[in-house]
Formats: sequence, C-alpha cells, structure tokens
Amino acid sequence: MARIIGIDLGTTNSCVAVIDEGKKPRVLAGVNNRRTTPSVVAFTGEKNSKDVVIGQAAQRQAITNPRRTIIGAKRLIGRKVNAKDVAWFARSAPFRIVSAPNGDAWVRIDDNALSPQEIASHILGHMRFIAEEALGEPVTRAVVTVPAYFDESQRQATRDAGTIAGLEICRILNEPTAAALAYGVHRVKEGRRIIAVFDLGGGTFDVSLMSVENKVFEVLATNGDSALGGDDWDRMLIEYLVDSVFDEHRVDITSDPVAMGRLKEAAEAAKRSLSSESIATINLPYLHQESSPTPIHLDCKITREYYETLTHELLDRLRAPCEQALDDANLTKEDIEEVLLVGGMSRSPAVQKMVEEFFGQSVSKSANPDEVVALGAATHAGILAGNDDEATLIDVTAHSIGVKLGSGGFSSIVKRNSILPVREHKLFATSQDNQDFIEAEIYQGESDKIAENRLLGKIRLDQLPRGKAGSVRVKLTITIDVESLLRVTATELSTGKSAHVILSPSSGLSSSDLNKILQARRAHKKP
Repeated sequence: MARIIGIDLGTTNSCVAVIDEGKKPRVLAGVNNRRTTPSVVAFTGEKNSKDVVIGQAAQRQAITNPRRTIIGAKRLIGRKVNAKDVAWFARSAPFRIVSAPNGDAWVRIDDNALSPQEIASHILGHMRFIAEEALGEPVTRAVVTVPAYFDESQRQATRDAGTIAGLEICRILNEPTAAALAYGVHRVKEGRRIIAVFDLGGGTFDVSLMSVENKVFEVLATNGDSALGGDDWDRMLIEYLVDSVFDEHRVDITSDPVAMGRLKEAAEAAKRSLSSESIATINLPYLHQESSPTPIHLDCKITREYYETLTHELLDRLRAPCEQALDDANLTKEDIEEVLLVGGMSRSPAVQKMVEEFFGQSVSKSANPDEVVALGAATHAGILAGNDDEATLIDVTAHSIGVKLGSGGFSSIVKRNSILPVREHKLFATSQDNQDFIEAEIYQGESDKIAENRLLGKIRLDQLPRGKAGSVRVKLTITIDVESLLRVTATELSTGKSAHVILSPSSGLSSSDLNKILQARRAHKKP
C-alpha cells in the first residue's frame, strides 16, 4: 500500500512529512534542501497564460509581477468577499480579490477569476511533487491540516483543493491537534498531562487544550479566530507606512501594486527583524513615481516598542479565545502543565510574553513551529495506514450545529467541543393545524442570530399525519462521525416515518465546476 503523506497547508509556508521506516515522522525537503515552501503561487508568461510557478520561484518574481502573484490564499478559502477581514486583506493585497457568483472571495488573474481552492491546489500539488521526488514512488493520499476553527465549508474547500491536485484527502486534521501529536507521542508515556497548544500562523489563530495519557490524545476544547494571523501584523505596519507616505507627499500609493508588493515584503522583513532586534530599518528607494512629480523614497526606522504599540489590539484579540477554551473545558490556567507554541508568528517576543502572562508559565520552545504541524499530520497518516499504532486521537467539534427557528433565531443541537463521534437529538412539533410536512435548515455557528451562522443544508419530512398544531412531533437527530461527516435524520414519533440526509457543506465549487477545472488541468499537462 502506498504511503500516506502529511501536509501542513499554511498561509505563509507549507510543509510535507512522512513516517519513515523507523516509524518516526520526518520532513521531506524540497528545492535547495528547503524544508518549508512559501505558500505563493504565480502565473507567468503572456496574458492569460496557464504557466504557474510555486514557492521560492514565485516569491522571487512577486515584486515585478504583483497582480499575478497570489499570497495568503488560505485566508480566502471558503470565505465571502464581503467579510470584514477579507475586505481588510484586499486593501493591501497587490492582486485583485473579486466576488464569485455565489459571493465567495476569489482572485482575478488577467481576465479570469480563480477560486482559492484552485490556488491552494497548486501548493498541494507541489507538496505531492516534493514527496514523490524524495520517496521515489507515486503519492496519491494525504492527511492535510487546517485551523481548528475552520468551519465545514472551509474544510470541504480544502478537500476540493486536494481533489484538484490529484490527492485523496484521507483526513482533515486540526493543526493544534497535529502539533500535539508530533510533540507528545514520544514524550508522554505514563500519567496524564494537560497541555495547551497555542497556534498563531500567518493567517489564522487557534488554541486547543488537550489531555495526553497513555498515548491517548484527547482534545478537551478548542477555540480561535480564523481571521487573525501574522499577515495582520504585517498589514498594520503597511498601513502605517502608507499613511506616512501620504502625510509627507500627499500621495496615496495603495493603487500602485508594485509599491504595495514592495511594502509587503519590507513589512515582513521588519517583523522578522524585530523578533530579535530592537530597531528595524525600512529603506525603499524609488517606491513610487507615477502619480508624483518626483520619485518617492521611503527610509524610516521602526522600534520594537512602537511596533508593539501599533499592533497591541491584535495581541488583545488573542486572549478571548484562550479564556473561552478554558471555560469550555472547565479548566483553570493553573491546570495547564505545558504550553506549546506553534506557527511562525509565535516567535514574536510580544506574543510569547502575552502567552506567558496569560497562562502564568514559561512556554515550550522545543518544537520547530514551522514543521511540527506537518510532522503531526504524518504521524496521523501513519496511524491511518496502520504503520503507527502508538497514538489514539479523540477530537471534538469546533462549532455548534443546530437549526433555524421561525423567528430567525438559532437553536443548537450539537454543542461546540462535543467529543467525536457524537449524536444528539431534539424534539420539534408542528406549528399549524393539519401540517403535513416539516422542513429544517441546518446551520453551523455560535450566534443566536441565524444570519451570522453558516447554512449547511436542509432536511424535509413529508406525509406527516394530520392533526392539531403541536400534536405531531418530530425528532431531529444529528450525527457527526470522526471524519466530521454530518448526517441528519428526521423521524415522526407516532409512525416512525423518517427522512435522512448526509450534508456535504458546499465549498463554493459545484461538481461541474470541479470537473471543468480537472479537465482543464489534464489538458494543460498534455504535451
């Protein structure tokens, strides 16, 4: 049986790993022995060309080809274009973000609008290529990680990206859970240990509280913010620099994609520098000239103190998910025995200080935050393939699942952080005399207002026995298995008549859309 690889599909960087012959996970290196690959996809050549480069090659040409170079596509996957954080992302992105017919956020390359799934598929395909080159054998199956707080539509979109890349996604695994697997599987042999996994990457933030005991990994609670990550720290600095240029020269450079691409690169470099230095210098000669009578040069210094003041509101947003996760798990900060940092942004001294102050202890820095998630994905891939029997994983639902109420409210049936697999039910009654059917809309989310939650699908039960309002009762049962597959059953209690539906949340791409994309890919690969 061919091996299953583990892929960390990151906002900033991606990584691939596999279980080796010694049943240990190892990262597979790519071009120039690089162990991680920038999650950057660029379309090169003439207009509307299908030529694509990925990773370092795409990163190198980003400044000269800003409109056709896509970074941070993971922030758009399964998201609506009118979402507040997507609009904020679009303000500083050098490429164009447009609305798909269903309102999803897509990107425009020349005359074509492409889904984030298509962009992500190029990165997954490159991870597959790295694995096949390193292993010397075909690779068709993978475990792919996603933020724990991704909703079902975002998870399905990730599966669709794998399908386009020619990969069978065996399991979608939460990133903090993967990190804990990689970190703890060979460390906690006896006794019970409660750990917190604090995962702050380029575009998302998750915190998961886990119990590790006798090689059993149980997620106790998870929370997060799927619209908060290192890109936001970059963006705060970019907006400061844009304002500085405007204050000095009275020129708005946000419409200059080359200038914005250079600012993005400079902001990332300054952020990394300020993780170890107290001052960062940004020097960008000839930043902009088109709408200015003289060339605009940018030369400034940013102190770590000012940078932390500039981004303090982002730090504040990290606290609430941590507090909610503790509350959901019925734990206190004192119950946490170790805090594991994951994600590149967790290297920030300000972030580390905030985490240490919140949990009241030093953080663990023993794991490489850029590689530990991929190693955990490979560990789980080994378990699925039967090559690693050292760990058992017990995961939870990230969001509540429930139904729409007639007044536009939301009634949850499966609560967030329910252990998987889970089955819950709720009784409903007819609301009108002689009502012969009942229809329920299934939503995912935490808001009492249905409009703020995500519609997953509908179920309808017909030919109900007629009677007075309230006399006919229907039991609605929601079942979620370990792979987060959602099944809904509606049963009329007096007759036993029932209806069943398996809800596969829409990723924004229909089956025909996927087929068209796959056919176009196959046609492009032909000599």
